[in-house]
Amino acid sequence: MRILLWHVHGSWTTAFVRGPHTYLVPVTPDRGPDGLGRAATFDWPESVVEVPPERLRDTEVDLLVLQRPHELELAREWLGRRPGVDVPAVYLEHNAPGGPVPDTRHPAADRPELTIVHVTHFNRLMWDCGTTPTAVVEHGIVDPGPLWTGRLERAAVVVNEPLRRGRTTGTDLLPYFSEAAPLDVFGMGTEGIAARLGLPEERCRGRELVQSALHHALAERRVYLHPVRWTSLGLSLLEAMHLGMPVVALATTEACEAVPPGAGVLSNRPDVLHDAVRGFVAEPELARETGRAARTAALARYGLPRFLDDWDRLIKEVTR
Repeated sequence: MRILLWHVHGSWTTAFVRGPHTYLVPVTPDRGPDGLGRAATFDWPESVVEVPPERLRDTEVDLLVLQRPHELELAREWLGRRPGVDVPAVYLEHNAPGGPVPDTRHPAADRPELTIVHVTHFNRLMWDCGTTPTAVVEHGIVDPGPLWTGRLERAAVVVNEPLRRGRTTGTDLLPYFSEAAPLDVFGMGTEGIAARLGLPEERCRGRELVQSALHHALAERRVYLHPVRWTSLGLSLLEAMHLGMPVVALATTEACEAVPPGAGVLSNRPDVLHDAVRGFVAEPELARETGRAARTAALARYGLPRFLDDWDRLIKEVTR
């Protein structure tokens, strides 16, 4: 198949493009949001091909994977074809609804010519998709390997723009958790986070790394902390589990499905999570055994082969 998708979510796309197809990504001279092209910071195979917008009308496309509302019109303009009518199309929804849950209408609702593909069952439950057919393909992870050493008695957090997103990503909880263990917060927009939260630098450090370097940095930390209140299931949580890290997370959205008993500690009580972070830092053997269980669980449910097989089945149904 020749599959057209915009470069929107680099980590998710890294898994998706490991399939047997050719993946066409639009590229513009300024490499703006609608034309990022190939990722510079992710490891993508040669089957990912950049295509300028002016060439798309003459390009054979077997399937469109839409990810943002305006791509419905952008596809009509650039391809000269109607998504779901002239070319098979799915709308991939990465996020949980952000409006008046559970009544939030999906931007592709009541479009029976499309299929909305959710990345978690929780998301499908919460979005109002009207008459549009829906499916769920859970995340898949390119296995970074069991890299955990836990040599640093610190907790790792991964979140992009934590200061802007605030309570959504649990940023307001970080000062409390920093009392249990020093925190390393990785992601975009984390520079200066300690000062913004009124914390000394040694208790909370911010840093942005490319994916390969991030995995090695995470693996050196004793425990992974996921304080997110409301978002889709974070790929960073699943990556930490693949690394063999014990995880401590709020029991919200899909986290209860992703982290089975023995693979970490889930609770909506901050004091329980605080004690769990402190416990893993103090007991490296407990952290090691819990991390092994987390890796086993993640490989079984979020392994790359299952993810690609699920997508291939869906692609065949949609293009049939």
